Amino acid sequence: MSKRVLVVGDVMTDVIVQPEGPVVIGSDRRAAIETRPGGSGANQAVWLGAAGVEVAFAARVGMVDKASHEGRFRLRGVTPCLSGDEKLHSGMLVTLVDPSGERSFLTDRGANLNLSAEDLPDSLLDNTGLVLVSGYSFFAPGPRAAVQSLLSRARRRGTAVAIDPASIGFLGEVGPSVFLDWVGKADWIFANGDEAAMLTGTEDLTLQMERLGAQFERVVIKRGRDGAALGGAGGMVMSLPAPTVDVVDSTGAGDAFAAGFIAELMAGRDLSACLARGIENGAKAVQFVGGQPR
Repeated sequence: MSKRVLVVGDVMTDVIVQPEGPVVIGSDRRAAIETRPGGSGANQAVWLGAAGVEVAFAARVGMVDKASHEGRFRLRGVTPCLSGDEKLHSGMLVTLVDPSGERSFLTDRGANLNLSAEDLPDSLLDNTGLVLVSGYSFFAPGPRAAVQSLLSRARRRGTAVAIDPASIGFLGEVGPSVFLDWVGKADWIFANGDEAAMLTGTEDLTLQMERLGAQFERVVIKRGRDGAALGGAGGMVMSLPAPTVDVVDSTGAGDAFAAGFIAELMAGRDLSACLARGIENGAKAVQFVGGQPR
């Protein structure tokens, strides 16, 4: 099997805001503000590149930014497969980081909303062993139709498919049954604890595994400080703890986890090693600001 991973998702510019204290409504608060490249799919691709995985990344950006984004991805070990949009600007995300390291997002997806089937041709699947799709791609009609077409073609080829739900907020808006119907059958799902609870209607980890396992061959649930677990229709298979680290910014930790897990998977490692690498990557990611490796 080919070792290449194809990631499909959003390209964003992250504007990261760290106030010195609680935001004061109607007044000022000093803050550290910086911009970094981001987007769930882009983060996953860059983390995979950092792990030495052969990875291609398909997305849509503003035409004026296309060359700079392509250059940035190449420098991070990622083959960019970007389409340029002549009308919409590249996506932007404002991340508000509170003193505990937790974050809230304000999102303008920009050109990502115009991702089309023409942006995802059959040639992207050539020599590809796994397709990883960010859930953000399902939350607008155009990108949803594009990725559904790609996934249908991947399944016909026998190419493995992995889904990361990516956003508890958007899941709540559309509803879990609608989202799961959009996604269809897949080999893998990488959900965090909140996403798993919403998708299954239960907080019970074993039931989450069983219910998601009815649609996904393997279920990976990212549990933050509690580590991560893996299972399927038969319930829990394994669970590993997370190391105790100082959390600076949790942005992109789930993306780092998925990339670490998949890097080991594509290298032929056993599932315990995959889970451990995912946890290691996630723990690393929360110790600095931004969603991509330094």
